[in-house]
Amino acid sequence: MDSESGLAMELVKCLSESDCVKVEKRSFRECAGEKSPCIPSECVGLRETYFNCKRGQVDMRARIRGNKGY
Repeated sequence: MDSESGLAMELVKCLSESDCVKVEKRSFRECAGEKSPCIPSECVGLRETYFNCKRGQVDMRARIRGNKGY
């Protein structure tokens, strides 16, 4: 398993235990895409890391040099 899929699974697991999914009965995609106070800070950190990883795959300069900070 590569780090991207592991990160995605951690994000899904974290969001599935958040109030956004459990209490408000919203989808993972809705909860991951917004800045909601009912999402724990560790989920926000995972989301930012995952999105930066995905962005690095699209940016040709980052594909050659690697993502910043890693």
